[in-house]
Amino acid sequence: MEKRRLIQVIPESFIKFLNEWEVRVLIVLSLTMQILLITLGNRRKYMCKIWIRITLWCAYLLADWVAIVSLGIISKNTLDDLQKNGKHSKDPLNQLMWFWAQFFLLHLGGPDTITAYSLEDNELWLRHLVGLVVQTGLAFYILLVALPGSSWLNVMSILIFIAGLIKYGERLFALSGANSENFRDSMLREPDPGPNYAKFMEELTLKKAEGFYVEAAEVIEIPVPAQHSNPNDHGKLIHQAFDLFLTFKCLFADAILSFQDRDSSRSYFQELSSKQAFDVVEVELGLVFDELYTKASIVYKPRGFFLRTITFCFTLFALMAFIFLCEKSKYKKLDLVITYLLLVVAICLEIYAFWVVINSDWTHNWLSRRERSALSSRIVHWFQKPNKKRWSNKMAQHNLLNLCVGDRDAAFSRIRKFLWNVRKLVPIDKYLEKHWYKTFFDVSPELKDLIFGELDRYTRINGCDNPTAFWNRRGSFALEKYDFVSVDWNEDREFDQRILLWHIATDICYSLEWGENQQNVNNSEKKLISDHSKNISDYMLYLLVACPFMLPIGIGMIRFRDTCAEVKEFLEERNVKSSKFRACKKLLQVNTEVPPAKVKGDRSKSVLFDACKLAKSLLQVKEERWEIISRVWVEMLAFAATHCRGNHHARQLRKGGELLSHVWLLMAHLGITEQFQISQGHARAKLIVK
Repeated sequence: MEKRRLIQVIPESFIKFLNEWEVRVLIVLSLTMQILLITLGNRRKYMCKIWIRITLWCAYLLADWVAIVSLGIISKNTLDDLQKNGKHSKDPLNQLMWFWAQFFLLHLGGPDTITAYSLEDNELWLRHLVGLVVQTGLAFYILLVALPGSSWLNVMSILIFIAGLIKYGERLFALSGANSENFRDSMLREPDPGPNYAKFMEELTLKKAEGFYVEAAEVIEIPVPAQHSNPNDHGKLIHQAFDLFLTFKCLFADAILSFQDRDSSRSYFQELSSKQAFDVVEVELGLVFDELYTKASIVYKPRGFFLRTITFCFTLFALMAFIFLCEKSKYKKLDLVITYLLLVVAICLEIYAFWVVINSDWTHNWLSRRERSALSSRIVHWFQKPNKKRWSNKMAQHNLLNLCVGDRDAAFSRIRKFLWNVRKLVPIDKYLEKHWYKTFFDVSPELKDLIFGELDRYTRINGCDNPTAFWNRRGSFALEKYDFVSVDWNEDREFDQRILLWHIATDICYSLEWGENQQNVNNSEKKLISDHSKNISDYMLYLLVACPFMLPIGIGMIRFRDTCAEVKEFLEERNVKSSKFRACKKLLQVNTEVPPAKVKGDRSKSVLFDACKLAKSLLQVKEERWEIISRVWVEMLAFAATHCRGNHHARQLRKGGELLSHVWLLMAHLGITEQFQISQGHARAKLIVK
């Protein structure tokens, strides 16, 4: 009796409602997830808004869950029906559900624009292999149950099942290929044993035995210089970027390249303007994103085109068969609408995927190599977009003094206090702390000119024989030219400490020089350089706070928190609120004659008054102040870029891309990196008989 009462807690009408509507609701939900995935999957490459990542993350997780649950429900209902009736069901709804089940397998294959939400998903390809076996088995079991009833619906089910199996297989192969181990192995050259040493020595010994005077001389093989395309031709620029991508993508697997690759790339980039150089890097990073996060490794190959033709034709034939050949009078109107919706949306997704393929850099590269054909030339002209977005072109900003002085701090404090009281939500509190004050700033062409100009200037003056001379100094290389900076910043300081020191000093100089309302703009060029310096400064602090994995290991977060605490305490004591200009003036009034470390000891890691000491030294320089600051920040940006591992650069591609990744790849092309360590056998021995 107790069991019966427990069962009756849930009304039978509600259970009947669930049994009748759960599959229909799941179908609509699954279709919604597929539409979101295919439309947003590729756009995150050039959109850095957090809403797109949250939406895509939810859709990515829900899509698989909905499809798996739906297949499980339909297979369970099918098994229960067989056990109850002992024969093939003739219920029209059950027959339609067997057909619907094949679409869930199609949805598990996912769209072409996203296979992995993050790099970690590629490492789970074996789990997806198990899922392929299990879910395909369920769909095939449902298909076998439906086969005894001969109808066009069964033929359509077979077609959709094959299309779903192809889609799921493509997703599995894409995940497997983007797996870190397989990705690295795919770029390894064939094993090279080199010249046959044993045979060479046998010939040398034989000649000596015959009485000849023999010596082994080195023969230098001069490599053929690479032929580069015209940098002013945008189509050829994509073509050249694709060739560079094939060579330099191994950097994302932390591999190394040859000196010949360096020389070829550097000679090409030194002919480019800053805009063209960044455009080439944008195309390369976009191609890397496609290979790691989408089905590009499958779709943009002849077999991918063949498989896509099969899936499109099978889905189209299923739609035509359902419209013209199936008897629809025995089905409910709602079920017919759902069936039409499944078929039409599947066709529309295939057409949209085809449009994405046609409009991609992969297709543009393929067509640009075949421009001798009138048709390919016309297609290139139609779809070629010089201003096509390939990354967000934004750099995130985080400012320490704004955090301590700004009005938003009060609101955030109330939110933080609430979350702290709810102990289980403490991780959310920490996440909000990182992103509450984050803003975004467009990477201007002038900023690109500054970065590329500094990198190119170094390579032209010093070459690349000692690349670490530029970026391994962490900002002190530029100071060697300016002896009037009184503070000795060439001492060995940790990188995160230098970021905080120069960030606060730059912010103080900027706030005091341009005024609270920024009305004292007499020198537009000087103002422009100061804006660039401040933007890089705020960007580097953002990396320190929100992306510490992209910087060398250190205690940056501890220093940041301690410095913030000291700033807040200082401003509260002097009753300075909501005015950074006044705060900067108050900070500079403090006497820093005694080193702060001598007073504070090692208890606090704050660098506030060390930064004030640096700011005082910089303010004494009138003419070249911002030239010094800008060069220091470009050096620190270069140092951070070269000390970030390739997989971390790849991880950020799904968030709209990072300026740091563009600088890193640009430096690699200019040869300012240590990842060129192979000399491709341009010398070998040759017997000389005298």
